[in-house]
This record gives sequence, structure tokens and C-alpha cells, in this order.
Amino acid sequence: MVQTPQQLPHHKVKIKKVGQRSCNEKDDKGKFCGGHLKRWYYMTDVVEQGCGDVEQAWGKDAEVYRCEYCKTLYLPNPEDLRGVNVAGQGQISVFGLTLPPKG
Repeated sequence: MVQTPQQLPHHKVKIKKVGQRSCNEKDDKGKFCGGHLKRWYYMTDVVEQGCGDVEQAWGKDAEVYRCEYCKTLYLPNPEDLRGVNVAGQGQISVFGLTLPPKG
């Protein structure tokens, strides 16, 4: 079972569900945000450098995702074995063909 993450003073923090690619945060009316979760390189974010919450809490190179709309932060799910790629593994070809390069 996934525990509740440590909340930061200037950021809302959640843990991604296995395979989750979009934000599930609800607004005041109960509507889902639905923004894409993108890997957030907070060390190059000028606004975050002024705040410094994320670096203080998790260091300089933590894997953090951020909603493109509401800016909710998501930590990776330890049960998700797919690794860093938010988009997932993709599909394996059912045809099994390897085409030679055009030459």
C-alpha cells in the first residue's frame, strides 16, 4: 500500500498510481484536472529556485512529475516497474517484422 507523501509548504504532493499519466486532482467543484504529468526538472526552474522546497525535501536529482495545469507534484509509485517513462512502454509489434533500411 502506498503511503501519503510528505507535503511541502508551497506544493501539493501526491504519489502516482501505477501507469498514471494524467492528473487526478479535483477542483472546488469536484471536476478532475486531467493535465498531463510531465517530468519536472526543478533545479532549472527559476520559480522553484526562489522557493527551494523540493530541493530541500528530496535533493537535487529526485524523480518528480508535475501537472501541466494545476502544478500538483507527483512522486513515482514504488510499485510501478516501468521506470521513468511516463508514457509507458508502448506496444510491441504483433507482426514481428524488421524492415531493412532504405538505401
